[in-house]
Amino acid sequence: MPARRPLLLAGLAASLFWPTARAQQRRSLTDPLRLGVDTALADSGLASHLQKAFGRDTGIAVQLVPGPSVPLLDALERGELDAALTNAPDAELKLDQQGLVHDRQAVATARYVIVGPASRGKQRDPAALSGGHDAGAALLLLRNAAIAAPGTILFLSAGDGSGTHMAEQALWRAAKLAPAAPWYLNADPKAPLLAQARARGAYAVVERGVWDAAGGAPLAVLVEGDPLMAGPVHAMRGFRVAHPAGKIFVAWIAGPKGHAVVTSHRGYTAP
Repeated sequence: MPARRPLLLAGLAASLFWPTARAQQRRSLTDPLRLGVDTALADSGLASHLQKAFGRDTGIAVQLVPGPSVPLLDALERGELDAALTNAPDAELKLDQQGLVHDRQAVATARYVIVGPASRGKQRDPAALSGGHDAGAALLLLRNAAIAAPGTILFLSAGDGSGTHMAEQALWRAAKLAPAAPWYLNADPKAPLLAQARARGAYAVVERGVWDAAGGAPLAVLVEGDPLMAGPVHAMRGFRVAHPAGKIFVAWIAGPKGHAVVTSHRGYTAP
C-alpha cells in the first residue's frame, strides 16, 4: 500500500495542473502572450521557430513583437509586454537587479561576425580583414584603412539599441577605438541592417544567424571566432503584468525542449 503513495501524489498533481494549463490555453487564444523579441532574433527566424514549437507543445498562443532590445526592455518594464527574448545582457541585468523583471533565464548563445566586401581572387577586401579571428585587431585595421583612403570604406552600425548594436559598441570599447563619421554611420532604422550593408557594400557587425538567413554577395563573413563575439540570449517575464502563461513559457524555453529548438537552428547554441 505505501508503494502506491507516489503514484497517488503524482495523479493528484496532474489533476491540479491540467485544469490550470487548459485555462491558460483558453485564455491564450483570446489574449496571447505578448513576447518582445530582438530584431536579430526575429530576422534570423529563431524567435518564430521557438514560437511555433512552444505552441505545438503547449497549445498556448504567443504574439511576437519584434524590435531593438533596449526599447523592448523599456516596454516590458512599463507593462506593455508580458515577456521578452533579448540579447542585451547589460540592459537586462540592470532591470533584473532592480526587480523589474522576473525569471531571467539563459536561452541561447548568439555568435556575431564582421561582414564586408568579399575578396575577389587575390584582391582582398579594402580593409584587409578577410580570414581574421581577432575582432579588436580587425576593427583597428578597418579604422586605419578608412582614414588612410577616405571614401573607400564604409561601416554601418545598427545604432538602434538592439542587441547587435550593443555587441558592436562593446567590441569598439574593447579595442579602445572611437569610430566616427564620415566612414562610420548609423543605418536607417526602418530597414534591416544587413540588407543596407549589402546594398552599400559596407562593413557591419551582424549575428551569424541573421547572416545565415539573409546574407550573401557582394558581402562575405570576414571575421569570426573571437570569444568576445559571443553573446547570451535571455528570456524573462515582466514585473508589472502577470500573464497566466508567463511562467510556463519561460520554463519551457529555458528547458530541454527550448534548448533542442535552439541547437537545431543555425547560428545559435544552447547555453
